[in-house]
Amino acid sequence: MPSAGLATRRAVQLAALLALAVFYTVQLAGALLPNVPVFVAASLAGLALDLYLTHRQPGLLALLGKVRFDVTTRQLLRDMLVIIGLVRIPEVPPDIERPLTLLLLASYAAHFLCQAVAQLVRRTRTLPVVTRNIDTSSLHLTHAPSRLLARQPSRRLLRFSIPGTLGLTLSASLAVEEWGLVGVSCTLLLSLGSAFYLATWLLPKKRSKGEQEVMAWLDAWLARYKPTTGMYFSGGTTSAYQANMWLSTLAELEGRPLLVLRERFMVQKIDATDVPIVCIPKVSHLMHLEHSTLKVLLHPANSGKTSQVLRIPTLKHAFINHGESDKLSSCNPYAKAYDQVWVAGEAARERYRLAEVGVDDKDIVEVGRPQLTPIRHADERAAARDGYTTVLYAPTWEGWDGNPGNTSVRLAGENIVKALLADPKVRLLYKPHPMTGSVDPRAGAADQRIRALITQANAARNGPRRGAEAAAELERRTAELDRLSTTAFRASADEMERMKIQGTPEDGNAERVRAATEAWEAAYWASFPDWEHQIVDGPRPGIFTCFNQADLLVSDVSSVVSDYLTSEKPYAVANTSGMTEDEFRGTFPTVRAGTVLSPDARQLPELLESVRAPEKDTMAQARRELKTHLLGPSDPPSLVRFNAAALELAAEAEARNVRVARRTAEIPGQRELQEAAEEAELEAPGTADPEDAVST
Repeated sequence: MPSAGLATRRAVQLAALLALAVFYTVQLAGALLPNVPVFVAASLAGLALDLYLTHRQPGLLALLGKVRFDVTTRQLLRDMLVIIGLVRIPEVPPDIERPLTLLLLASYAAHFLCQAVAQLVRRTRTLPVVTRNIDTSSLHLTHAPSRLLARQPSRRLLRFSIPGTLGLTLSASLAVEEWGLVGVSCTLLLSLGSAFYLATWLLPKKRSKGEQEVMAWLDAWLARYKPTTGMYFSGGTTSAYQANMWLSTLAELEGRPLLVLRERFMVQKIDATDVPIVCIPKVSHLMHLEHSTLKVLLHPANSGKTSQVLRIPTLKHAFINHGESDKLSSCNPYAKAYDQVWVAGEAARERYRLAEVGVDDKDIVEVGRPQLTPIRHADERAAARDGYTTVLYAPTWEGWDGNPGNTSVRLAGENIVKALLADPKVRLLYKPHPMTGSVDPRAGAADQRIRALITQANAARNGPRRGAEAAAELERRTAELDRLSTTAFRASADEMERMKIQGTPEDGNAERVRAATEAWEAAYWASFPDWEHQIVDGPRPGIFTCFNQADLLVSDVSSVVSDYLTSEKPYAVANTSGMTEDEFRGTFPTVRAGTVLSPDARQLPELLESVRAPEKDTMAQARRELKTHLLGPSDPPSLVRFNAAALELAAEAEARNVRVARRTAEIPGQRELQEAAEEAELEAPGTADPEDAVST
């Protein structure tokens, strides 16, 4: 069942398609009759609608493009109908169609010329690597040309067509030939002038350096920076959180950290950090890391492109994952491709042993979860807010395999939320996984129904609200955090311009962002009344600050439960798997110290009572023991163990490289043969990654 928003959007798109068809039909009828007012009105209305759609409904126009009814075809059809109208209207001077047709053809030729130059400019401005937090002044990068001219051909054609269409309709309505000639000439000159203007970016002064020069610059920078441990990440548009959760840990490691990305769009999705970022899309360029001082790469996620970097023999690789849970995805067979698998505690070691996916126990290293430091312990939590018990419901998403036990949203979510909302002393925080509904529309529909329940419950509650000063403080903190954590770009800024602007960050910028984030979080929670339920969307506020607000967590089998155990506060896990409670507890160790909720959520009232009366909480000791089992000991601190593991693995990589270099030196010509073989393999037909191609 589609959401109301989706239904509304589809209705608007259908109405726009019908209107577009009507305007073309009326324009043709007005031209053939001829009826000048109808003809002129339909011509201008059709152009205005097309301009509106390019700004408000780009998805609809993309669908029209797939059936070859793109903007060029639509505008050409509109101009042809205008010419027909001019021929048919008796008052218009005869033979007007000949010069106007020639001018129109010339204007279209100029448009295609401008587009060809724009493509050349875009290609020359697409560098083989993209960077952040690295000084690129020696590359002499330049600012981008206007976005309208270089990257928006549809909008450019429609906007440049405005004087031509106006001139032609004036000729039709006033029966004066000159208006059409002047208008179409303006359209022609606009396209020609734009083509010549864009061509200036192909001159040596503005032209970027070539591929070999840029890669030589990268090699020189790597030689100066001397990176030791890096993090490698590749993923889709919604997966950046998997890397962002490790940024602070990466920045704290001894040596010189580096973040290696593969997708160009991901460079701007990484949160504020002082760590240098290098995006290397092509496999052949990725191999330049082999000749750097980099020794270790950490992997927070598996991806198809991970196998490409595993081919570099001088590096050691450790899989650190982006969260640990009892799901099978936490012990993926792909993990055996890495040199080591770093886990939080003994529970993960047992999980790999039981899964029998080919990961040797000797290759598993327990390092804890260093990024959990911001989570406050149960003893540190503030007293209940005006008597309200704050419950965080944070379900995970439905996953790829269709297992009904993956998420509680579809089968139990509404029952859980109804039970919580029925308690007048509960304040509910609902924070669903950002990918909820991306695979199963039923989960997305259930999520929308849950949101509606929360909205209705808030409408039925009354109480004092925060003053205007609280909202003003949040607005001020938001502006400050945005200023520190994001970079302001011109609307026309392209990849190269952003790379130029995002050079070496100011010293201490990451610490300022951390402090600003804490201040924003405090202002965010203070801006809401104590009694109001919240739907928490987007990256802010993060899950950890929601943990700190909560007295109780309700979730699914996911890493959220493991992370929440750091606080040792009570939690519940929904069981929608079809297993009995005993089977569920036996299968998923993270559930052992929590309450198991059946799909009807009937256990919630008793659980809430135990939260409000700690003497009735019988699971406190079990949570402490499970915390150590899942996350490892608190001493030495997790970050210390993590850093020691990185140094040890780097030493192993260095020792291996020394041994290989010694053996290679003993065999004359061996190194040259090895390099030639690797180069031939990279350049062999059929081995190129289709995603390596630069999109035009």
